[in-house]
Amino acid sequence: MIKSTALESILFLDVETVSAQPSYASLSPRMQALWDKKASYLQKNETDTPESLYSRAGIYAEFGKIVCISVAYIHSNKIRIKSFYGDDEKEILSDFATLLQQHYHKSHHRLCAHNGKEFDFPYLCRRMLVNGISIPFILDVAGKKPWETSFLDTMDLWRFGDYKNYTSLDLLAAIFDIDSPKNDIDGSMVSECYWKNKELERIKKYCEKDVITLIKIYLAYMGKRVPEDIQLEIEHLT
Repeated sequence: MIKSTALESILFLDVETVSAQPSYASLSPRMQALWDKKASYLQKNETDTPESLYSRAGIYAEFGKIVCISVAYIHSNKIRIKSFYGDDEKEILSDFATLLQQHYHKSHHRLCAHNGKEFDFPYLCRRMLVNGISIPFILDVAGKKPWETSFLDTMDLWRFGDYKNYTSLDLLAAIFDIDSPKNDIDGSMVSECYWKNKELERIKKYCEKDVITLIKIYLAYMGKRVPEDIQLEIEHLT
């Protein structure tokens, strides 16, 4: 699909998520009981408790929320990047859904993320449903066969049919000699940055670095390196 997909038709994206509440104690009794059940499957040693494991709640759409979606596309040798971020998840998702409905609704359009098929795309759809937002056509997989979806996944492409291992974006960046996007924070620190320090701008910058790295890895798959083989200027859109 890489060779048959025009770069200009791809929207690259990354999603940053946090726990829905600042702490386990902030959960309602009903949600505490449900997290307790979830945590029982996550425990690896005797010191693990539902409260200590709550730092991982953000990776589950039922217990987390989205605080940033960064998107980018390539046009005229420019990476044009934009972020939807803030405290209001419904507003973030509504604005993102509007973008997809207006500009990424045709059969040749593609969405690309790293581990997107297992994380970003289903997480976006689940949180849209929770917030009462209609899922845009390009994200909706209902009734579609796997080869009929509009998803590109740089981790899935790297597997070449081997489903035994997870390969991180940072590792792929390293082997392709691309600067690490994790030179400030990584995904495990996002919840703390958000709930303890309210560092939304920092989270946005981290998310955007991930998207730029994603684009460079995708280009490397095509046999192109930045800036050796292709010159790309980064333009931030408001």
